[in-house]
Amino acid sequence: MLNLSDRQAQIADLVREQGFVTVDELSERFEVTTQTIRRDLNVLCDQGVARRRHGGIESLVDSGNLTYGSRQILQRPAKQAIAREVAQHVPPGVSIAFSIGTTPEVVAQGLLRHERLRVFTNNLNIAMLACANPEFEVNIVGGRLRNSDRDILGSGMDAFFSSYVFDIGIYGVAGVGDDGTLLDFTEEEVRARRLIHQNSRQTFLVLDHTKFGRTAHVRGGHIREASKVFCDARPPDAIVRALSASGTELIICRGEQQQ
Repeated sequence: MLNLSDRQAQIADLVREQGFVTVDELSERFEVTTQTIRRDLNVLCDQGVARRRHGGIESLVDSGNLTYGSRQILQRPAKQAIAREVAQHVPPGVSIAFSIGTTPEVVAQGLLRHERLRVFTNNLNIAMLACANPEFEVNIVGGRLRNSDRDILGSGMDAFFSSYVFDIGIYGVAGVGDDGTLLDFTEEEVRARRLIHQNSRQTFLVLDHTKFGRTAHVRGGHIREASKVFCDARPPDAIVRALSASGTELIICRGEQQQ
């Protein structure tokens, strides 16, 4: 996880939501000098989250998925709130399959104080995190590593996830369509998520509110198929109705300051 200040993470979210923010606006909002803000903006630009423009900073054109490092930065408080809530729903000693993605990574980090978890994943970031707890048993897919996201996809992933029945499957998603369809950017990403879903007794979908209505072009599954959906804010009404009708439990994860 990138070592950013809370202010820098909040600036990243503002840029993503508004498209462009000025140095003066940020200085006034956070009650710090313009020099401090400029240093913050330099850090964010170096991480590929945004780019400088005269007088401020603007978001990059989103022609596909963002880099993994950029996604680690965005919506960090929301992901941390989700992780705290998920931790309350995971008992000790269970087997958990984790998918790729930054929200599952933050959730995994939030489970490090649990006891005797058995972790199965194709996400190298999560595998390395889980090794920090000597009581965890960590199992990872073999095969070609996707350099950009540090995950493993392909035939080895199919055989790996199909060889077990997990107590809990935890997965994220690139976007959710207006009708509740789950969306990702590649067929292999969808395949990984579907394999975890099919081979888990319970499934936890973890996502922040920005995923609703977000565009991605590969369909795979529906939000109502998860056992539990963890989100930092209430989804659109149509999604809430679909979850209620299916019996899927919707859990709104508030930040510490809102509890």
